[in-house]
Amino acid sequence: MLLSKKEINKLIGLTKQKGISLVPISLYFKGNFVKVELGIGKGKKLYDKRQDIAKKDAEMKIRRLSAD
Repeated sequence: MLLSKKEINKLIGLTKQKGISLVPISLYFKGNFVKVELGIGKGKKLYDKRQDIAKKDAEMKIRRLSAD
């Protein structure tokens, strides 16, 4: 990971916001160095989680009914 000071400050500013995280995506080993690929992740809202749970429950019920 080679970043300029401006890019590092931008990432620090983003991670200080509520609900945003810096997530390591992958690691590369090259000689004595380790390269890290980073991503910015944003958490789900509570209502999004509820919708996903309801959707999964509905799909499970459909699978159960179709299996019978």
